[in-house]
Amino acid sequence: MRALIIRIGFLVLCTIDALVPLKARNLTVRTPAFPGWPTEWEGQPIQELSLSERDQKFSRSFPGKIAKFTDGRREFIFRWITTASRQLHSSADCFRGMGYSITAQPAIRDLRGKCWSSFNATRGEHRLVVREQITDSKGNEWTDVSAWFWSTVFSRTEGPWMSVTVVEQAGKDANAGEQ
Repeated sequence: MRALIIRIGFLVLCTIDALVPLKARNLTVRTPAFPGWPTEWEGQPIQELSLSERDQKFSRSFPGKIAKFTDGRREFIFRWITTASRQLHSSADCFRGMGYSITAQPAIRDLRGKCWSSFNATRGEHRLVVREQITDSKGNEWTDVSAWFWSTVFSRTEGPWMSVTVVEQAGKDANAGEQ
């Protein structure tokens, strides 16, 4: 009997959630002007890299822009996002899709006091340290893509947003820029 009541309650909540809008939304779509990519990162000049064919294909339907850069030691993946989207997913998911084993690491705070998620990615002899964060123009930051997504859905942030992923070889001054 208790299980039946729980199921009915769940169905009622799902129905209410589907039928009652959380907040009236402005349906006018405004695409903000792209501000351009950074020319340096953590005091180091960066140079743009070509996107792979797979990345180019993915970026055609991405709600924003994607670019890769390097400072000669690290690789940076910038994703400029104009609207809430499930197409922005964790870099850990991308690395898993490329065959890497992922080991979550504690969140880190860089020298500027910004918080980043962190994980190690391993495939064969390749050992990488990866950190990631999403920010908006008001200084809000997220270390988790799902938390960012729900913040956008509940109108707790406004776009555009910038997702930054920093990838470097493990053991080669991999934690530079961290406290």
